[in-house]
Order: sequence, then C-alpha cells, then structure tokens
Amino acid sequence: MIEQVILVNENDEQVGIMEKIEAHEKALLHRAFSVFVVNEHDEIMLQQRALGKYHSPGLWTNTCCSHQREGESNIEAGKRRLMEEMGFVTELKELFHFIYIAPFDNGLTEHELDHVMIGSYNDLPNINPDEVASYKWMTAQHIKEDMLQQPQIYTEWFKIIFEKYYSHIS
Repeated sequence: MIEQVILVNENDEQVGIMEKIEAHEKALLHRAFSVFVVNEHDEIMLQQRALGKYHSPGLWTNTCCSHQREGESNIEAGKRRLMEEMGFVTELKELFHFIYIAPFDNGLTEHELDHVMIGSYNDLPNINPDEVASYKWMTAQHIKEDMLQQPQIYTEWFKIIFEKYYSHIS
C-alpha cells in the first residue's frame, strides 16, 4: 500500500492528498500526529526507531508518530499507529498542535502540522521489529537533560516536539 499524507494549510484545512515520500521531498505542509504515552511513575515511553527505517534509523523518539489517513480522526490515527508500532492501544487525549519544519540528511523534509496527544499505559509493549528496535521509560526531566548531553541520539522532530510538550506540562 502506498502511504499518502493529507496536505493542509496553516488552519489545518485539507488542501489535497499526496504520496508520503513526494510530500517529504517537496517539503509540503501535511497533517501528522505525535503520541506521548506516560506511566504511573510519570515516565514517558520512548521508542528507538528500527534500523531499517528510511530516515532517522536507530534514533530515539516519542512513543509513536505518523500521519493521519483521509477520513481518520487524530485520535483514531494515534490508536492505530500505537497498535502497529508498539502493540497496544490506550485512550488518547489531544494536547495541542503546531507547525514545524525538520530537514533530514537524506534530502527529505518534515513540514508538519503536528497534533500532539497523550495517553497512559503501565504494561510492557509488544513492539513491531519492522518499526521499533527498542523502547525505554524516562522522565521528562531526564529526557531534557539527556538531549543536552547527547542530542545526536534523538530524532530531529522529537527535539522540537519535546520542547513544546515539556513547556506544556511544566
């Protein structure tokens, strides 16, 4: 299946549909989402992207993120992708959305209107090895400190999204 993204304007109004790689090659604004799953100890579940991913392989990022499909709500998309990547589903709540641009070394660019969601979960994930190499739980404060010490191990978009998330929860 060819993955498509929903092209949007700055008001999150759909203006078209495009194949995902083409949208990233042309750096066109499209709808996306990022999920943060937090446990009872106030730790965030991070995932390490699978080594076979076409960009940012092996880097650490938020619990999951992806793109909504046409006709799919933000919450439905978040739950779908949680199951596809992490092997579980939980209730999600949308926190905020914002626009960011993050270029990659391979010439692709993320230009996304990102809907950031949060959920809670206390069990072990059942990770999909095609998507995820590993996972770990970290407090927001520990992530913030670790990003300063070794920013190269985190995805570019997670650095941007985490800063917004951190200021939202602080």
